[in-house]
Amino acid sequence: MRSIFTANRTGLVTGASAGIGLELARSLASKLDSLTLVARRVERLEQLAKELHARYPALNVVCEAADLSDPEAVERLLRQLKSCGTDVDVLVNNAGLGESELFERSPWHRVRQIVEVNVIAMLRLTHDFLPGMVARGHGAILNIGSGAGYAAMPNAAVYTASKHFVRAFTESLRAQLAGTGVTVSEAAPGPVESEFDQAAGIEGGAIPGQGIFRITAQECAADIVQEFEKGTPVIFPGRNYRWMMKVQPLMPRRLFAAEVAQAARKLRQKGARG
Repeated sequence: MRSIFTANRTGLVTGASAGIGLELARSLASKLDSLTLVARRVERLEQLAKELHARYPALNVVCEAADLSDPEAVERLLRQLKSCGTDVDVLVNNAGLGESELFERSPWHRVRQIVEVNVIAMLRLTHDFLPGMVARGHGAILNIGSGAGYAAMPNAAVYTASKHFVRAFTESLRAQLAGTGVTVSEAAPGPVESEFDQAAGIEGGAIPGQGIFRITAQECAADIVQEFEKGTPVIFPGRNYRWMMKVQPLMPRRLFAAEVAQAARKLRQKGARG
């Protein structure tokens, strides 16, 4: 099968300063001529850029600091890229925010941030770069979803809903773009060792019972890029997790609903005691 990187040589990765995004940038660097790194923490991007330059001297690396939870910052980013004449062939919408709280206890500003980053920024960047891909007759889009987009979670209603959106949008866009030369993939990771859990407020950086599915960010990115290169529509990184996600549709949804309800009751009771 022909690699998507044969024709597509200019990439952009959001959320590239840590975790899966950083490892995706590392994995993609050897396959591209130019790579734009986007995240809030520019010092981390610059450190990564130095690393990539040392490894791939011919690679053009651009660092762009942007807070994707701020719509104005997203527009500034797009204007900056346009002024530089950046044509993105490979768009990786990786940036994401999580949560670990019952919906009624979540601060509204946090709810908005999750939606802005996980949904709106993904849509805005895709909407801006897609016309050029279609016009050129080639391009590749990778949207980072989550296993949460295939289930429900007791303390992450907004995050889960945002990942269900990513799943549905990616599936619909892929069907819409059939025959255009533009491929669209969703990667839906399970538990991954990264800063994401800490940023989301998940205690201990892990969720009980998920140890057998947990992989490193490096392993996750390697699996994703390998399948993305082949144009795989939906990617579940990690052998054990991939097996579980194939079996999950066979399980009655009411069992998941009962587990979520029970977990939510425990969280609510814990909060009341606290």
